[in-house]
Amino acid sequence: MSISNRSEVLFIYDCTFSNPNGDPLDANKPRIDEETGRNIVTDVRLKRTVRDYFHDLKGEEIFIRDITDDDDHLQDAKMRAEDFLADKKDKSKLSLKEMRETIRRNILSSCIDVRLFGATIPIEKSGKEKSSVTLTGPVQFKMGQSLHRVKLQFIKGTGAFASGSERTKKTFREEYLLPYSLICFYGVVNDCAAEHTELTDDDVNNLMDALWNGTKNLISRSKAGQQPRLLVRVAYKEKFYHIGELDKLVAFQSDLNDEGIRDIEEGFLDFEKLIRILAENKDKIDYVEYAMDKRVRPKQELKKMLSEYGLNIRELVY
Repeated sequence: MSISNRSEVLFIYDCTFSNPNGDPLDANKPRIDEETGRNIVTDVRLKRTVRDYFHDLKGEEIFIRDITDDDDHLQDAKMRAEDFLADKKDKSKLSLKEMRETIRRNILSSCIDVRLFGATIPIEKSGKEKSSVTLTGPVQFKMGQSLHRVKLQFIKGTGAFASGSERTKKTFREEYLLPYSLICFYGVVNDCAAEHTELTDDDVNNLMDALWNGTKNLISRSKAGQQPRLLVRVAYKEKFYHIGELDKLVAFQSDLNDEGIRDIEEGFLDFEKLIRILAENKDKIDYVEYAMDKRVRPKQELKKMLSEYGLNIRELVY
């Protein structure tokens, strides 16, 4: 059984004096679009947040996670796939086709991250017998972008230890961070691809929970203080239809210069375009569900205005 509706997801969160997604090829600096000055966060980072929430806080199995052996050797994708064979020590009893189907079936029944995001899974019975399972993810997010230009700040500090033996002073550490970034993600839950990964409505509801609470519970040194601010899901009753680009329909307005913004309460979220487009498409929409942090200052009353246009509104409480 697959999902009932195609839907679109709009998720906005912010971070303060942190690094929401460092670039390892550029001194781990926060990613910034040089043309617009806006902060970029990859979809991979967001999916990692969701996966970690499912596994670490909810106890769910996920396919993509770090597993090491007794010698600290990291498992590769082929070894991880064989974790889902009933008897992985004796794969010679299975044909390559049987091995492939057993792994595909067991991963889909066990791993919510594959049902949501898909995966390419290499299968190897022997050096000469190889195959793979490719599953396109029903849930696809664009790169996230801040709704304003950001300021890149470089700071130095004292490290915890000396750099070597017989040294009298501690090392210095250097890092880049953003004083503030309000980041917007947009994604689609594709009902067609959902049939191939056996995605369920419960999985989609759990994804909404993971976006909100996973972001809030990502309490590492570089991510501490991230706060979910707005989550909207538009579920359609018309098959193969969605509006698209909902991230272009919300704006953050402040009297301050963009680089001077330090808090969500220093500006307003403007929903005018979003409300208008949703109202124009109300006959194709089954319902709209949303969660909004209490510190957000909306320029329009989202729930009231959408209700007045006759849309079915559901409030998510986390």
